[in-house]
Amino acid sequence: MIEAMTAALRAIDRQRFVRIADGLAILLALAIPWSTTAAGIVAALYAIAVLPMLDAGSIRTVRATPAMWLPVALVALGVLGLLWADIPLADRLAALNPVAKLLVVPLALLHFQRSERVTWVIAAFVVSCTALLAVSLVPAAVPPLRWMWARSYGVPVKDHIVQNGEFLIGMFALLYLAVERVRANRRGAALGLLALAVLFLVGIVYVSTGRTALATLPVLLLLLGLRLFRWRGVAGAAAVGIVLGLLAWFSSPYVRERTTAVIGEVHLYQAENAETSSGYRLEFWKKSLRFIAAAPVLGHGTGSIESLFQKAAVGTTGASAAVTSNPHNQTLMVGIQFGIVGIVLLWAMWVAHVLLFRADGFVAWFGLVVTVQIIVGSLFNSLLSDFTTGWIYVLGVGAAGGTVLRTRRQILP
Repeated sequence: MIEAMTAALRAIDRQRFVRIADGLAILLALAIPWSTTAAGIVAALYAIAVLPMLDAGSIRTVRATPAMWLPVALVALGVLGLLWADIPLADRLAALNPVAKLLVVPLALLHFQRSERVTWVIAAFVVSCTALLAVSLVPAAVPPLRWMWARSYGVPVKDHIVQNGEFLIGMFALLYLAVERVRANRRGAALGLLALAVLFLVGIVYVSTGRTALATLPVLLLLLGLRLFRWRGVAGAAAVGIVLGLLAWFSSPYVRERTTAVIGEVHLYQAENAETSSGYRLEFWKKSLRFIAAAPVLGHGTGSIESLFQKAAVGTTGASAAVTSNPHNQTLMVGIQFGIVGIVLLWAMWVAHVLLFRADGFVAWFGLVVTVQIIVGSLFNSLLSDFTTGWIYVLGVGAAGGTVLRTRRQILP
C-alpha cells in the first residue's frame, strides 16, 4: 500500500515538472528568434526543470538510444579535450560553453516522451518567426518604418544567416501543413498557409538573402517532395525548384549579386590574397585541414582554434593574416579540437537524429527540417556552436524527437 502511494506521489511530482518544462519550452521557442539574453535565461531554467526527470529508468533509456547518448559523448570529449589544449584554462572552459548545450538534447527527448505539448512548441516558434518576418518585410514596403531594422537592411535582430535559417524552418513547416490541408479538402486553410510560406520565401530572396539559405533551400525542397509524394515527388520538387530559382535570379538583383559575388571574391583571394568573405572561408578551411592533419586522432584540445590561427598568421598579410576562433564549418571546428574521433561522433549524432525523423507525420517532418537545415548550414558556418542556431537544434530535435519516440511506444513511466 505504502509503495503504491509512493509511486503515485512520484508520478504526480513528475507531471508537475513536465508541465513546468512545457511552459518553459514554449517560452524558449518564442524567445529564440528575438533575444539572446531572454532565450539564454529561459534555456537555463528549462535545463533545470528537466533535470528531475533523470532517474535510473531514464538513464537506461539514454544509454540504449544513440540519439540521446551521442550528444553526451560529444560533450564528454569536449571535457576530456580540456586536458591537452595548450591555452589558459579560462579560455578552455569558455570554449566548452558552445558544445555544452548538447547535454540538454537527451533531457529534452526524455521530457517530450512524457509531454503532449509539442505542437504548442512548434506553433510558438513559427508564430514568433512570423512576427519577425513582419518586422522584416513591412519596413521594406514602408520606408519611414526602417528604423525598426536595428542592425542591417531587412534584419531587425541578430544576423541574416540566423534569420534566413528561421525563415526556412517556418516556410517548410507551413508547406507541409498546406499539403496536409489540401489532402483533407480544406483548401481555404491550405491557401492561407501557402501564402504565409511564400512570404517567408520573399523575406529570404528579396529582403535579406544569405548564401547559406540559398544552398539549403533546394535540399529541403527535395526532401519535402520525397516525404510527401515519395520518389515521384523528388522530380516535381526539382522542377519547382528550377522554376523558383529562375524567377529569383531574374527578379532579384540581390540574389544575383550575392551569388555572382562568390566568383569575384574567390578570384581576388587567389590572385591577390585579398580580404573577401569567400576568401576568408577558403583560408580558414585550408588552414583548418592542416591543423587537423597535425593532430588527426584527438585534435589540439578544447578552445585551441584561435591560438592555432594566431601562430599561423605570424609574418603574413591579407587574408592569410586573419585570425578566428570560428573556421565557419562545424566539422572543421570539431576536427581541429577533437580530431577524427570528434568528427565521427558529430556525424554519428547527425545521422542518428536524421534517422529519428524518418517516420511520417508533421512532427517528424519538423524535426527533420531543423536537423537538415543545421547540417547543411554547418558546411558553411558553425551553426551547432552558435547560440541561437544551436538552441534551435536542441529544442527542435528534443521536442520533435521525444514525441516521435513516444509514438513508437517508448513511453517512460
